[in-house]
Amino acid sequence: MKKLIVLTFFLFGFLFQIQAQNLEKEFKTIEPKVIEWRHWFHEHPELSNREFKTAEKIANHLEALGIEVQKGVAHTGVVGLLKGNKPGKVVALRADIDALPVTERNDLPFKSTVTTEFRGEKVGVMHACGHDTHTAILMGVAEILSKHKDKIKGTIKFIFQPAEEGPPPGEEGGALLMIKEGVLENPRVDAIFGLHINSQTPVGVIRYKPGGIMAAAQSFVINVKGKQSHGSQPWSGIDPILISAKIIDGLQTIISRETKLTEEAAVITVGKIKSGVRFNIIPESAEMIGTIRTLDYDMKEKLNKRMIEMVADIAKAYGGEATCVIKDATDITYNDPDLVEKMLPTMQSVAGAKNVQLQKAVTGAEDFSYFQREVPGFFFFLGGMTPGNTESFPHHTPDFLIDDNGMLLGVKTLTQLSLDYLNKK
Repeated sequence: MKKLIVLTFFLFGFLFQIQAQNLEKEFKTIEPKVIEWRHWFHEHPELSNREFKTAEKIANHLEALGIEVQKGVAHTGVVGLLKGNKPGKVVALRADIDALPVTERNDLPFKSTVTTEFRGEKVGVMHACGHDTHTAILMGVAEILSKHKDKIKGTIKFIFQPAEEGPPPGEEGGALLMIKEGVLENPRVDAIFGLHINSQTPVGVIRYKPGGIMAAAQSFVINVKGKQSHGSQPWSGIDPILISAKIIDGLQTIISRETKLTEEAAVITVGKIKSGVRFNIIPESAEMIGTIRTLDYDMKEKLNKRMIEMVADIAKAYGGEATCVIKDATDITYNDPDLVEKMLPTMQSVAGAKNVQLQKAVTGAEDFSYFQREVPGFFFFLGGMTPGNTESFPHHTPDFLIDDNGMLLGVKTLTQLSLDYLNKK
């Protein structure tokens, strides 16, 4: 009897090893495809809610794999549904698919030369945040898992999300609209996983954090009203540009003098000022737009209150008027601690324990956070910087660059996270 038990365990371990080896062979086979897809998406970027060709390529791929496909979710989103041979839980995997209004400076064979109009201005279009890699990675995961329904105990949803960078003015979009349209229902999702490639993290490394890992993001618009006059006679008018400068200076004192930065980081950034038409005219008005980043809900509320008060008070002190309108863009990206603890061994087994590193929170933002408000989620960073590189460029810049070699680990990790989550009790 003991010999039979030992033999049974030996055979089980042997079969498991064979399955792992077969999966590894498939990973090596899929890598060139993932790279090819990524290059195509990079060369053909599309802005938020306008990802028509991107969505078509994704949908065609999923349909060819025999995956049930839903198109046109939140305008241009694509959702694939893969049902395993056995009943069980539902896990979702998410990739964002939109590009940014950035003109690429990299000299690549697949460099983007696309241009379009964005808010009335002609701009270049570039995958300057790595969404092309996220899309290609998830397409690779879908191909691998579609061949292994026998290993899937439950259902996997592949969510290809548009407009992560925010929908155009006057439109809905992104994760919020996908949720509104029922992407987490029918069947109801039990947990969701997502990743973000990082240009300043070495290839082969995964970074994570339980709890809040990315900040809540808000946008603000400040309108300043002055009094127009000749530029040579400033005393006859009220200068909205001067008032704007004082407001910008004042906003930074909210961060440096009123915010307890030893608890959590916070940021107020003015990203654009628009005012005036001619060198010798003091204009009547000015407009500023910018962003707020917070990692604590109480801090967020206090910052918002002080901004609205300060903007009005500073303008009044200089004889003008000003209003500040603040809108939510994303929530805090919050990794469910229990889910992180449960799935961390999987990540360590795939990447190697020393390559799975705990990190501090960052002030970047992600609308993946809205999925996490509805169901437990785990969002992590994937290395995309060539090891030994001494100069890496930040996201959202014309020189942003990702090493193709970083994507395979993303495919492996999302694949194994899916299988292990569905098969664990």
